Amino acid sequence: MDIQEKWQEVLDDLINQVTAISYDMFIKKLIPIEIKDGKLYLKAGNSMTKQIVNNSYSFLISEALEQHFGLDEFEILDPAEYEDYIKVYEDKLKTQEKKPNPFNPKYTFENFVVGKSNQFVYSAVRSVAESPGTRFNPLFIHGGVGLGKTHLLHAIGNYILEHSPNLKVLYVTCEKFTNDYLETLQDSSKKIGQFREKYRNVDVLMVDDIQFISAKKATQEEFFHTFNDLYQNNKQIIISSDRPPKEISTLEERLVSRFSMGLIQDIQQPDFETRYVILQKKAQMENISIDNEAMAYIAENVVTNIRELEGVLSKTSFLTQLLGRNRSTVEDAKEALKNVAIEDKSRLTVEKIISEVCVYYNLTREDIIGSKRNKEIADARHICIYLISELLNMPLATIGREIFGRDHTTIMHARNKITDSLGVNERITQDVNNLKQKLQ
Repeated sequence: MDIQEKWQEVLDDLINQVTAISYDMFIKKLIPIEIKDGKLYLKAGNSMTKQIVNNSYSFLISEALEQHFGLDEFEILDPAEYEDYIKVYEDKLKTQEKKPNPFNPKYTFENFVVGKSNQFVYSAVRSVAESPGTRFNPLFIHGGVGLGKTHLLHAIGNYILEHSPNLKVLYVTCEKFTNDYLETLQDSSKKIGQFREKYRNVDVLMVDDIQFISAKKATQEEFFHTFNDLYQNNKQIIISSDRPPKEISTLEERLVSRFSMGLIQDIQQPDFETRYVILQKKAQMENISIDNEAMAYIAENVVTNIRELEGVLSKTSFLTQLLGRNRSTVEDAKEALKNVAIEDKSRLTVEKIISEVCVYYNLTREDIIGSKRNKEIADARHICIYLISELLNMPLATIGREIFGRDHTTIMHARNKITDSLGVNERITQDVNNLKQKLQ
């Protein structure tokens, strides 16, 4: 129904039933708003008009409404009542409107399996989600591929949207931030102010894979100022990377300093118990029927990251379905792991690097990871550290703590010593190149 058109028909009837002055001063100035619950709502110019129309012309209006609208109820709102009416209407619309959730609904704190490898980072992330901008700001998370960094960032977003929907949360990858900035610079129709409004007018900014900002000086400059603006206004900043700030090559020192102002937490590879629970939860979420022995077999043999772990579980379930069975067994898991096992044999690991260095220099494993300091062993140890850092992209703190039993600065010194020698010391350069060729 076209309310305006029908209301004009009512006015055409009423113009012949009242005096010209009454029509022009009162009837004509009524404005239809909407029909709701069988009643037509009208807006009056002032409270006097409302009173006069209700007292003198309500019967005539009701008859006309019955003829043209098929209803005889109406209500006139004066300006103050109209403002209240609109406010209630707008508030209702806001309540009904649901903003699309930019975060993966599967990535929640409830679905994140906590174990020894991630319990500290989980506690820090949960604390930040519950009280953004008050603790651990910035929060810097680092760890290898597929260990749950992105899951935790999305969990923060989902938690805040549920418990503090008034807060504005923005999650982007470093690549997205860089592309947005470069697009702004290249497109003259876009103002840098719009870019800064997007990234600085937020309560929580999360940037994933910040290591890709290295070697991009202009982007680092812009991110530095974005970081400062948010930090000075007590806005929460959360950053993830595959390595700690000091190990991101060509990252400006001032950004390293900013990233280190808050809390830095790493996620390590999950142990067997954690991997097993991850498989249990994944199987439950995906309604996968699988024997406990099969899950244990997968957990024992897939130790690299969670994505590969879950991928093998899905492949196992798929093979079971192809065979027309309802429940996966150890045999299905072994079949699913065949290709993965072949890949594992060729995958570079810490032990393979240590073993190759030992063979190359005719040393033992105890020589390499031990405390002997004669030049031959020390050089081999430093080269081993350099290769692990370079080829496996492993954080120096992890190399020191889990492999060599030394602190971060000692490991950094060893790696830097070899880095500085490349191209300068012919023997070390040749040894490193030969070992790289063997390993790769």
